[in-house]
Amino acid sequence: MERIADSELILNPDGSVYHLNLHLENIGNLIIFVGDQNRVPKVAKHFDTIEFETQKREFRTITGTLKGKRISVMSTGIGPDNIDIVVNELDALVNIDLKTRTLKKEHTALTIVRIGTSGSLQNDIPVDSFVLAQYGLGFDGMLHAYDCEHILEKEMEDAFIKHTNYSNRKSRPYIVKNSTKIEEKLTSDKIFTGITGTAGGFYGPQGRILRLPIQDSELNSKIDSFNFNNLRVTNLEMETSAIYGLSKLLGHHAVSMNAIIANRANGTFSKDPYKAVENLISYTLNKLVE
Repeated sequence: MERIADSELILNPDGSVYHLNLHLENIGNLIIFVGDQNRVPKVAKHFDTIEFETQKREFRTITGTLKGKRISVMSTGIGPDNIDIVVNELDALVNIDLKTRTLKKEHTALTIVRIGTSGSLQNDIPVDSFVLAQYGLGFDGMLHAYDCEHILEKEMEDAFIKHTNYSNRKSRPYIVKNSTKIEEKLTSDKIFTGITGTAGGFYGPQGRILRLPIQDSELNSKIDSFNFNNLRVTNLEMETSAIYGLSKLLGHHAVSMNAIIANRANGTFSKDPYKAVENLISYTLNKLVE
C-alpha cells in the first residue's frame, strides 16, 4: 500500500489529526456539526454520559452517549474552508491507519448531521421554523478542487445558472444531494425541505451591502424565484454544500438541519433565536436515537 507523506497528512506529536486534535477512539460514528464552539456543550447537555472533551482553535469536540448511542458533537467554525478541514480529518481518523499512513481495507461510513442557524429566503418559511436541506447549492467553489463531477446534479446546476444569468467570472455553482437514508429519520410534518444555498462569505456573497457595491444586486431575488421540479432555494448559510459534497465523495451520510432565525424575504428576525436552536437540537437528537 502506498504511504501518505507526512506533508499531506499532518499529525500532532501525540499522533492525533492536526487541526481537530483527535484520535480514532475519541469519536463516535454519529457526528453532530455545529458552527459555534459555545453550542457544543448545549448539544452535549442532552447526553446521558460524557466520556471525552477537547478543543484546538475553533474545533471543540465532546463525545458521549444518548440512549445507548455513541455521539460526538463538534464545532466547525464558519465556512466551507473549515468544512474541508473537518470532514477530511474525520475521514482520515476512520479510514486511514495513522500509524502506517496507509488506507484501511474496510471503509467506515460516518453519519454527519449539521445543526445550524440560517436565514430563510421564502416568505412562507417563518422564523423559528426548521429546514432540512435535500440539496446543497454551493457558491463557494471549494468542491471544485476535487474530482467531483460524478456526484453533482448537473441538470439542476445548468437550470440555476441560466435562471440567474450567473456570472462566469465566479465559480460554477454546484449542487449535491443529501443522504436520503438520514433524511428519512429526520423528516416530519414540522420540517420544511428544499435546496439550501451555501455562500462563501457573510456580507457581499449573501447580498448584504454595507460600503461595497456587489456584482449582481438582483442575485438574491433571482435565487428566491428559482424552481426546479418544484424544488426551490429555501435558505442561505455557509456550510451545507461543502458537507454534502465531501461526505458523498468520501462515502459518508450527511444531512443539514437549520433553525430559521431570520427571514430575508420579509425582514423579520426571531425574538428568541437561542430557543429556536435549542428546539432544533432536541428535535434532531430525539429523531436520531429513536
